[in-house]
Amino acid sequence: MRFDLVDLQLFIAVADQRSITRGAERSHLALASASARIKGLEDALGVALLKRGRRGVELTAAGESLLDHARVVIHQIDAMRGDLAGFASGVRASVHLLANTSGLSEHLPKALAGFLREHRDVAIDIEERESTDIAAAITAGAADLGFAAEHALPDHIERFAFSEDRLTLVTSRRGPFAGRRQIDFKEAGACDFVGLTSATALQVHISKHAARLGMRPHFRARLRDFDAICQMVAADVGVALVPEAAARRCAKLMPLAMVRLRDAWANRRLVICARSFKALPRPAKMLVEHLRAEAV
Repeated sequence: MRFDLVDLQLFIAVADQRSITRGAERSHLALASASARIKGLEDALGVALLKRGRRGVELTAAGESLLDHARVVIHQIDAMRGDLAGFASGVRASVHLLANTSGLSEHLPKALAGFLREHRDVAIDIEERESTDIAAAITAGAADLGFAAEHALPDHIERFAFSEDRLTLVTSRRGPFAGRRQIDFKEAGACDFVGLTSATALQVHISKHAARLGMRPHFRARLRDFDAICQMVAADVGVALVPEAAARRCAKLMPLAMVRLRDAWANRRLVICARSFKALPRPAKMLVEHLRAEAV
């Protein structure tokens, strides 16, 4: 079945004018070319589309059906052109942002929501990555901006501080370490854990440091968000490592105890980063300005 948009536009014009001659004129085609296109359309579809007479043409039932579909197709094409013209002129745009788990769940949503309310014609394509992967993607130019732990970034990547992110051990008020103010992570090695799913960026970070300490934590459950994890911990299923912001928020609603980790890797400075802030497209620069103002 071979035909193109010119064929469909011509068919709509012929149907509206009830004449191949006037349809050809409206489509800026020679009459012979228009007639050949209509004939080719009928051959491609295997049905007669027009009833030809001395007073012009009438649509067959198949022609009426094609006309309905052709109008929908041309409308969608016009809508697509309008949307893409907006992107081409800079009126509409998309920013590609990579963020680690803590950023996506705790630090960015409010700031990004504020930006999107103010800039209705800008979309943000957000993808979760581990901080070292974010560094590699920014270096390669595969994303506009990153939200990552600063320690994972090479010196040549530009950045500014957005917030602090301390990983905190949470336990039920009846659980182990509930009376402690701080511990070394290795002390919790014999505990049952509740954690994030293994593919999440933060869980990858925790697993790497556990392995360096010779630990193989036993996970009773793996979930996708900190609220669910803290509910499990509050029910005394196990202990968990979560960002301090999430721990404080959940501790207001659940019977949890928070214990700070002494380990240096548990204290992370979170930054907004780019290969070059000056070289960013205008919509990404606008987002950077907004995030600078929102930085803690």
